[in-house]
Amino acid sequence: MSTREKTTPVMIRWAVPGVAVIAGLAYLVAGVMGDDLTFGLVGLGVMLAVALVFVAASGWSETAAGLRDRTDERINQIDQSASLAAGMTVLLAVLAMFVVEIAQGEDGSPYYQLGALGGVTYLVTLVWLRFRR
Repeated sequence: MSTREKTTPVMIRWAVPGVAVIAGLAYLVAGVMGDDLTFGLVGLGVMLAVALVFVAASGWSETAAGLRDRTDERINQIDQSASLAAGMTVLLAVLAMFVVEIAQGEDGSPYYQLGALGGVTYLVTLVWLRFRR
């Protein structure tokens, strides 16, 4: 165990793999409830594999290790930029799909709900961070 791993709280180090395992369990439960055990087992297997690969990669990958221990400010900034890019991509896709739905004479659902959720989240976060920083 490196010095960096010793100083990083256990909960932070295991957050990404833990979320992957929880997502896999959610897929399993959804598959069982939806009478699609194959989906549940495959989803669980994929997410367990993602967690294992991430933990293994953190042993040789500076990026994975940085995302796992959260002590490298440069990696944290890269993660923040990547999250922003992913969020903007999803937002643009939601807006595009909303427009397509409207153009096809539909009501725009579920895309207007997703867009509203993103917009409200952005505004609440903006106000929260404005007063916090």
